Amino acid sequence: MRAAIYFTPPPAHPLTEAAALWLGRDAFTGEARSFSARDGENERNIREITDEPRRYGFHATIKAPFRLAANHSLAELDAALADFCRSAKAPAAPTLCLRPIGSFFALTAPPDDAGVAALAAAVVTSFDSFRAPLAPDELARRRTGKLSPAQDRYLEQWGYPYVLDEYRFHLTLTGPIASSRQPSVRAILEKRFGEFVGKPIAIDALAVFVQPRPGADFTVHSRHPLSGWPA
Repeated sequence: MRAAIYFTPPPAHPLTEAAALWLGRDAFTGEARSFSARDGENERNIREITDEPRRYGFHATIKAPFRLAANHSLAELDAALADFCRSAKAPAAPTLCLRPIGSFFALTAPPDDAGVAALAAAVVTSFDSFRAPLAPDELARRRTGKLSPAQDRYLEQWGYPYVLDEYRFHLTLTGPIASSRQPSVRAILEKRFGEFVGKPIAIDALAVFVQPRPGADFTVHSRHPLSGWPA
């Protein structure tokens, strides 16, 4: 089993519904959602470009997926996150942008928005005792992405390279998209998610996502309100 600490909007939020329809799966219930053959793309193409983010569920990474350390349980992680959220102040709501990150598309915060990054850094460092160390083969596999020296150090220390000053808040919408297809895919995403672009998203809670076995989909195990937000 692997766990992750993510941000995702509440289940009734319009963005959660739009993302479930786009990705073809509801991360709260685990239920498949029907793809719609619209916007110039057929169902097969949408399924293909959303295959990777569909497995992880609609989310922004706060602490990347990890195997639990032998001396900790999922219940302990859940209780610790609930305690953390009761005292951690929610950051200012970032304004969403739609842009590519490398070869995939995501809804992101402005580059100079440091609020969520500070929250993520606190989670990464505070909850690292719950993470089992990466096995040598896991380290080798994750180093194939041409990491910078700093990212490689973070991978060894924190189990993930894109943390602390390398962290960028993003709600992933696609897997890798060939450069020739990016303009058409962006146009589709602008239609699907345009109503959310340029508007703030409240970072009101943190969620534990769980992958019960290798290759299985991640689903929401629990969601804990941050300080200042109602349960």
